[in-house]
Amino acid sequence: MLKVGELAALADLTVRTLHHYDSIGLLQPSARSDAGYRLYDRDDVARLHQIQALRSFGMSLADIGLYLDSPAGSPLAVVERQIAALEQQIHETKRMREQLLRLRGELAGGATPELSTWLTTLGQTMDMMNVYEKYFSREELEKLPIYRDDAVKAQWAALVEQAAGLMQSQVAPESEAAKAFALRWLQAFERDTAGDPDLAAKLNVMARREQDAVGIPGPVMNYVFQATAELKYDTWSKHLRPIVIARMRRHHATRGHEWTGLIDKVRAGMQADPDAAGPQAHELARQWMALFHDMVGTDSRDIDAFRAAITTEPVLRMGPGISDAMLGWLRRALAASR
Repeated sequence: MLKVGELAALADLTVRTLHHYDSIGLLQPSARSDAGYRLYDRDDVARLHQIQALRSFGMSLADIGLYLDSPAGSPLAVVERQIAALEQQIHETKRMREQLLRLRGELAGGATPELSTWLTTLGQTMDMMNVYEKYFSREELEKLPIYRDDAVKAQWAALVEQAAGLMQSQVAPESEAAKAFALRWLQAFERDTAGDPDLAAKLNVMARREQDAVGIPGPVMNYVFQATAELKYDTWSKHLRPIVIARMRRHHATRGHEWTGLIDKVRAGMQADPDAAGPQAHELARQWMALFHDMVGTDSRDIDAFRAAITTEPVLRMGPGISDAMLGWLRRALAASR
């Protein structure tokens, strides 16, 4: 049987969500441990699968409860609905692939795709709801304007076109024009995630894993990554020694891509072990500090200066999805591992 934290981590849900399902009678655990912890068995997991499948169809929790208690809500019926939905998604995926192949042909030929081409690509991407639903709950999707607001989708399409234009015009990422663009990108990202680090972290993971599906070609994504780094180096330089900035540049080029995945692992670890007491939490904290020291070094003066800069410079906190709660969890894990 699974404890609530284990089930939450495996299902990519929060413990709070499972507690809510229990409180409204939608998914009540089959047993409790002697210490009072919720325990979920195979049938509970099967019911959770049905709940999440029906949520992906847009049903409210109240309607899901009624549906599952009716004859039509059998496991077979829910699976059949999922199969039908997947067949539609396969059709949409094929359509999206054809559009991306056309776009790749234009980029490979040295052409600059029109705004309408980017809008079509992005529009089809946004139609592929399954991509977003792999990473976000229904409640989280309601907080994401880029998922539900056509005006915001158009704004991001314009940003993607601007990045492609800068790249194709061979404007260096360290140029003032590229850094000004990077600031607009980060500000839009902060705005459209409502400053929520958890949403930001999930979007970063999705963008890295699903580059074609989210409508931002890999070369454009890499250009934006470099330009935002250059923007932040300007700010870091006000606080850190040149030798540390040089170290950060080397880190960015060789290991900077590791942060997105590690942040996502820590986020999952926080859900599975809120107290940061287990060996997995200790290992994640060790990996975090190893990557941090590769970036900044081990000199306490540089580390203190880095932390002070993070506190006083808002632009340095934009983008990665690192929250104060996450840093607190890592500190607890480090303390417990000593």
